[in-house]
Amino acid sequence: MASTGKSRLAGRSDRRVMNKLCYDIPVLLLHNMNPEWTSEETLETEQDVATLGNALKDLGHPLEIVTVRDDRLAQQLHNFNPRDYVVFNWCEELPGVPHSEPDVAAVMERMGFVFTGSSRDVLALAHDKPEIKRVLDDANIPTPPWAVFDNTDVGEWNIFPSIVKAANEHCSIGISPESVVTTPKELENRVAFILDKYQQPAIVEQFINGREFLNAVWGNGHISMLPAVEMDYSELTDLRDRLFSYEAKYVAGSRLYESIDMRVPAELETSARAQLENVVIATYRATGCRDYGRIDVRYLNGIFYVIDVNPNPDINPQTSMTHAAAEIGYSYGQMGSRIVNLAAARHPIFSQQYNPA
Repeated sequence: MASTGKSRLAGRSDRRVMNKLCYDIPVLLLHNMNPEWTSEETLETEQDVATLGNALKDLGHPLEIVTVRDDRLAQQLHNFNPRDYVVFNWCEELPGVPHSEPDVAAVMERMGFVFTGSSRDVLALAHDKPEIKRVLDDANIPTPPWAVFDNTDVGEWNIFPSIVKAANEHCSIGISPESVVTTPKELENRVAFILDKYQQPAIVEQFINGREFLNAVWGNGHISMLPAVEMDYSELTDLRDRLFSYEAKYVAGSRLYESIDMRVPAELETSARAQLENVVIATYRATGCRDYGRIDVRYLNGIFYVIDVNPNPDINPQTSMTHAAAEIGYSYGQMGSRIVNLAAARHPIFSQQYNPA
């Protein structure tokens, strides 16, 4: 996926934050490695982990890597004292246990570890797309009209085009061009597909055929949004292709992967940028995100609609958050260290060294 745009130096406030970062906080870098992955997937993960680990060590962070290969996380962490580390939680699951990302955080919470990113409860919330929608609606945050179906009777739905998703998946699992439907029959067929393949309800929402922005956010008491990143679909004329599907995200060399540009920073008028920032930060607060996260938004007819909340987004060197942080002057290591420092403010010992704004 291509990236365009010119980097700018960090603003004065970002430089002040970087100058305050504490680089001697010991880090446990926790990540998962699924035995069922292909050799290419395993190698890519090893390279990503090494890149982040080396970037943190180069700044001065003492670092140990913990690779989670099964569901025995507590045993792996048993030999580490929670008072001695901040855990960098880059673990998306307990291998072999579906939908177990919240379980990773739950284990660490029970053992007394301070870890980067959101709590178990927030991670569980993010896996429940209907509940996220209810939170957004209750907070009066714009999000596309939606409904949940646990059978193929979709007679009351009359908004098209629509997009059909599995209600409890993330990482664009189940999202493909066929997810966009334009007729009741297509909707019924796609709902049936989700029910059968994923054994869970389908969530249907209006498909907002507008501009799409991935918006990284970080902070706790003081929260700030990094420069917005736009997914540029201009080369794709088919309505069904104009979304960040699983293929577009992860299948390098595929048609959709190669057709979408990532524009950093997104070009927006000042007033629209302020409107976007208000929606994104309100979403971050309403959903309880902590330390960092990513809010995905679509823009149409002057309205920014929240379409996804990611409290534990990927931050490998190619992701939108990494590019957004670089746009304001953060190296990869400094971005990772900022996240570590934000978590360290909750640590009984390290909070005395640095309490980030």
